[in-house]
Amino acid sequence: MRLAATVLTCVLALSVAACGYHTAGHNLALPPSVRTIAVPGFASQSPTFRVEQVMTDAVVREFNTRTQFHVIHEPDADADAVLKGTVLSATAAPLAYDSRTGRAASVLVTVSLKVTLTDRDGKVLFQNPSYLFHEQYELSRELSSFFEEDSPAMDRLSRDFARTLVANILEGY
Repeated sequence: MRLAATVLTCVLALSVAACGYHTAGHNLALPPSVRTIAVPGFASQSPTFRVEQVMTDAVVREFNTRTQFHVIHEPDADADAVLKGTVLSATAAPLAYDSRTGRAASVLVTVSLKVTLTDRDGKVLFQNPSYLFHEQYELSRELSSFFEEDSPAMDRLSRDFARTLVANILEGY
């Protein structure tokens, strides 16, 4: 009798301890009726050239590679949900200086965005008004080997943002 009570107590303790835990990606936050997501081009409140296009393209690519959702560009009758994004700001600021020349040696790119996913009826399924991403890049000292690193830095930043956004939507955070 004592052994049965101990075993029962252990089983209850283990089942309570396991409550709430799940593996990433298994807690789908979207309703099962969402199969097609429209991702129109993000809007931009930043004067930075094409930043909204780079961010939109990265999000579409991430949805296509990581999910089974059908992604379209225009919100129309075929879309079960619409993902709208706005680039609030995009800045590039010197992070470190070359002590010999006084020129910037590295730059920090910062992009702030807001995103909302709504269903056909306008119900908000996911939103985050304050995404903030940073990426650093080095400036070349040698003019002969100079190449622009700002575009690859923006590509890395956009991929990080897209991975985070899609994971947040899928995992319900």
